[in-house]
Amino acid sequence: MILLRSLIYQIFFIGSTLVFSFAIVLVAGMASDTLIARLARSWARVNLAALRLICRLDYRVQGIEHLPQEPVIVLCKHQSAWEIIALRAMLPFEQSWVLKQELMRLPFFGWAMKRLHPIPIDRAAGRRAAAQLIREGERLLNAGRWIVIFPEGTRVAPGARRPYAIGGAMLAERSGRPVVPIAHNAGYFWGRRRFVKYPGTIDVVIGPMLETQGRKAGEINAAVEEWIETTLDALPKPN
Repeated sequence: MILLRSLIYQIFFIGSTLVFSFAIVLVAGMASDTLIARLARSWARVNLAALRLICRLDYRVQGIEHLPQEPVIVLCKHQSAWEIIALRAMLPFEQSWVLKQELMRLPFFGWAMKRLHPIPIDRAAGRRAAAQLIREGERLLNAGRWIVIFPEGTRVAPGARRPYAIGGAMLAERSGRPVVPIAHNAGYFWGRRRFVKYPGTIDVVIGPMLETQGRKAGEINAAVEEWIETTLDALPKPN
């Protein structure tokens, strides 16, 4: 039954992504950024509802009060495709995501993503990629947009560790903008590169805002990593 539910949801996910991507592309030339963002949030909320109804996979959030009014840098644990959906639904409309450049070349999805003001990074570019992240990140923060970064750079299975890339912390040091860390245990329910979605409740914890003015990137990065990994260790580990 879990396999069948996962298959039905996967079909729904692909279909809804194509429909909303096409809608964004269709109205891109005449719609405001706010309308585009509303369409993206609707896609996320529809998929979260479908996960709950089809796969019996729900979530609960602690620390929503830690989200400020002003734009900040969000550094989030990356275990699953689930948080890509959830963050789009939970955070304010004005989001710009740091993502791998290859995604921008995908038909419809990539075209739609361009209207959401992402920061596409060539991960093989090294310092040039870091410089681009800082340059574009500062510009978008000043334009009132939140910057969303997965510092591990790729999905990491529960129980595994991967060094946190320092790019997000460098942006925080340079811009002086606060960082909001987010931890969750979604990987136990929707695994890395896994098709099956297990029923249950994902726990999401939004951490206290970390002030960055006067702090070095290495210190910021270490504080974020320690908070996320410590919080993650304390979250339920489903059997």
